[in-house]
Amino acid sequence: MNKGKLVIISSPSGGGKDSIISALLKIIPNSTRLITTTSREPRPGNQNGIDYYFVSQTEFENKIQNEEMVEYNNYAGNYYGIEKKNLILALENNEWVFTQIEVNGKQHLDEQNIPNISIFLLPENLEILAKRIRNRGGLDEEKIKERLEIAQKEINKSVLYDYQIVNVDGKFEETVSKIREILNSIKTLDS
Repeated sequence: MNKGKLVIISSPSGGGKDSIISALLKIIPNSTRLITTTSREPRPGNQNGIDYYFVSQTEFENKIQNEEMVEYNNYAGNYYGIEKKNLILALENNEWVFTQIEVNGKQHLDEQNIPNISIFLLPENLEILAKRIRNRGGLDEEKIKERLEIAQKEINKSVLYDYQIVNVDGKFEETVSKIREILNSIKTLDS
């Protein structure tokens, strides 16, 4: 069916997964970002078809009913998920396909026996994570508290991942380098 490898990069909200994937795309040839679909409103600077496919809640629910979603989850009141057609196309045309899904999404892919390499980015601690979330803007303290509670549950489930990497504040390049080394070792094993 495909030649590419699906690489899941997960972290709590504010954990750096989007920035890490952007950096990896610049240094890993024949790679792409799997654009997921969401019912949430775009944040400032978000672009449809680049950051996410933004759809209404009704549209997303129709995709679920029509079995167009490989996996989906409702996170903090919004749907997020992977559309089948987008996954197939990305894997057929790229060696490495990166996606930033959360722990339930990873579990759904595993339940469907969809091969993946999973990497969880751990924060140094919840205080630093809270600071990152605040700096992103757009959330009140109640929502930040909710995100931190979810983060703790996600961190507890990080043991389900193939790899866990602490994304140390100020050591971004080091985190990117560690992930690149992991992927290089997998590629070497496959050769």
